[in-house]
Amino acid sequence: MSRLALLRFLERVQVRDLERTRRWIADEEKREAERQRGIAARPLAPDWLLDRGLNRDSPAYVHVGDCWNAGSRSKGVERDQALRALADGVTACPQCRPDTALGILD
Repeated sequence: MSRLALLRFLERVQVRDLERTRRWIADEEKREAERQRGIAARPLAPDWLLDRGLNRDSPAYVHVGDCWNAGSRSKGVERDQALRALADGVTACPQCRPDTALGILD
């Protein structure tokens, strides 16, 4: 093979690699756009949570909506429901202190 033929072969390989890399970039851009759409469509976190704990009949804790300690059985509630739960003796989460955030003084 001549040197020119080898260089043409190398060029075809590099063009094919570049096209593959551009496809990878386009695929990644699509994934990122979808991820951003998912983030934008995500509902807002509730302001207050009632954590049901193991007993689904009665709440175990009241949390501020973005509490890191809220369990998977937590449900978003309105401010008046959180106040009522605390007044009824439901424990305030010791990490996020919803009683302080709601203005309830001991």
